Amino acid sequence: MHSSFLSSFFIRCLLIATLSGLGSVCADTSRLVVGEFSSGSLAGWKPKSFKGTTLYTIELLDDVRVLRAKSDRAASGLFKEQRIDLQKTPYLNWRWRIENRLGKIDEQSKSGDDYAARVYVVVSGGWAFWRTRAINYVWAGNSPKGKVWPNAFAGSNAMMIALRSADDQTATWYQEKRNVLRDLEAQFGEPIRYIDAVALMTDTDNAGGSAEAYYGDIYFSRD
Repeated sequence: MHSSFLSSFFIRCLLIATLSGLGSVCADTSRLVVGEFSSGSLAGWKPKSFKGTTLYTIELLDDVRVLRAKSDRAASGLFKEQRIDLQKTPYLNWRWRIENRLGKIDEQSKSGDDYAARVYVVVSGGWAFWRTRAINYVWAGNSPKGKVWPNAFAGSNAMMIALRSADDQTATWYQEKRNVLRDLEAQFGEPIRYIDAVALMTDTDNAGGSAEAYYGDIYFSRD
C-alpha cells in the first residue's frame, strides 16, 4: 500500500462522514455485500491510481460475472467507502484467482511491493491520518503462506498477510474467509470495531512486471 493513499483517502472520507452524520453504520444482517460483481455492477467502487492504470472490467468466466484485473507496470486499485460493524459481521469472504506469477521479487522492499492480487480493509484515523491502519490480504509471489510483515511504504500502519503463495495454483479459484475483527486486534494490539473501506488492487509498478487476476463477490458475514 502506498502511503499517499492513506492520507488523501481519509481526509476525503472524514469530510464525507462529517457531512452525512459520521457515515452509515451497517444494518444488523447476517450477510453484508460489499462487491456484487456477479450482478455486473461496480456500484460504489471508485478508482485510485498511483502509477498508470490497472484495468478493471466485469467479465464472464465459467458463466459467472467476475471482476478482471489486468496490470502492466501499473498500480491502481478500486476502493469502496463503507463502514462495517465488525461486531455484527466480522468475517470477510471472497474468492480470487491469478493467471500468472510476478517472478522473483522481494515483497518486503519498496522495489518489490507488487502483488498479483490483494484485498484490504482500512480503518480511518480521521484528522490524524497518520493513524490510519490497514490489513492487506495478499497473494504473495515469494513470501510463504501465513507470513505477516509491515508494508514497505506505510510501515506498521499497513500490515501484509500472505494468504496465498507460490505453492498455490494459477488459473484456479480459491475461497477465502477471514475474521477481520480478530486480525485487526492481533496486528494492532487493540480491539477495533469498525472499518471504513474495502479495497482491492492488482499492482506491478515497482518491479515493472505484469499480472492478470480475477475477483469474485466480496461480502461480510456474521459467521
